[in-house]
Amino acid sequence: MRIDCLTLFPDMMRAVLDESIIGRAVKAGILDIRYINIRDFAQNKHNRVDDAPYGGGMGMVMQPEPIYRAFQSVLENAEDKPKVIYMSPQGSVFSQDKAKELAKEEHLVLLCGHYEGVDERVLEEIVDEELSIGDYVLTGGEIPAMAVIDAVARMIPGVLPAEDAYSEESLYNGLLEYPQYTRPPEFLGREVPEVLLSGHHENIRKWRREESIRRTCKKRPELLNDADLTDKEKAFAELCMKENV
Repeated sequence: MRIDCLTLFPDMMRAVLDESIIGRAVKAGILDIRYINIRDFAQNKHNRVDDAPYGGGMGMVMQPEPIYRAFQSVLENAEDKPKVIYMSPQGSVFSQDKAKELAKEEHLVLLCGHYEGVDERVLEEIVDEELSIGDYVLTGGEIPAMAVIDAVARMIPGVLPAEDAYSEESLYNGLLEYPQYTRPPEFLGREVPEVLLSGHHENIRKWRREESIRRTCKKRPELLNDADLTDKEKAFAELCMKENV
């Protein structure tokens, strides 16, 4: 997968995404992440990319021309038109299902805004979808874009060692992940559940599934509405809900 980031702070994004699992996937050629500095496409003495809003108001607005030229530079080296996403608090809230959907794309472009936002005309011209990572406001789109890249990249074949590395995690299948334990077997008087030490794989699988349901009932019960549960698991979930009342 190729991902182009249109940003005013490429070094900020590179410092994060060049590390750990994502960085290794880039070095291995599984991911192709590129950083396009919008300021490089400003055609003025001071590389200015913002101006005061028409109609007055606080702050500055990113101008359409540098963004459009930056996007055109992406198209010059693209085989097909990429899917363009603008990171915005006005967008639909990013979710695991959306991450699964985007992981099927061959080429993504993430536009990171700043200041009071981006001139609406360039959004209308190039953007396919707006995404938010929550109902709050950040100083720019870089952090949301990195969150999206991290969530999407994890599901690209080869990024993680095996599908189980992500398919059993919280939210992937509509439930929260079961509790995890490692050595030592006892810590501050708290012991690892005996079933996990038994070596009985079916019992461990059953315990983990039930703990996922139990934890979801306790922490995020609204997720159960869309979770794929058997009739027996639904009955177990109802029992767990009663225990939490």
